[in-house]
Amino acid sequence: MNNYQYITSGTCSKLITLVIDDEDRVQECNFLGGCNGNLQGIGRLVKGECAQDIIKKLKGISCNGKPTSCPDQLAQALQSYLAQKNN
Repeated sequence: MNNYQYITSGTCSKLITLVIDDEDRVQECNFLGGCNGNLQGIGRLVKGECAQDIIKKLKGISCNGKPTSCPDQLAQALQSYLAQKNN
């Protein structure tokens, strides 16, 4: 299991904490700040899912006219994790 933290940008949430297994499946996903109920729901929905599948589903979602959102930041966090892992 790999722990990864990602500082968000442009959203109400400030930090995403992830636990990702060796097959790149998210085992835990927690947000600091933001809309607590919605972000708990996202965390539960992505549990056990493959990072690449999550990225495909969530990348590019905007929020209230902003160019990003908490789901988009999660996709960016996972992209960052995979890039760091592969280097």
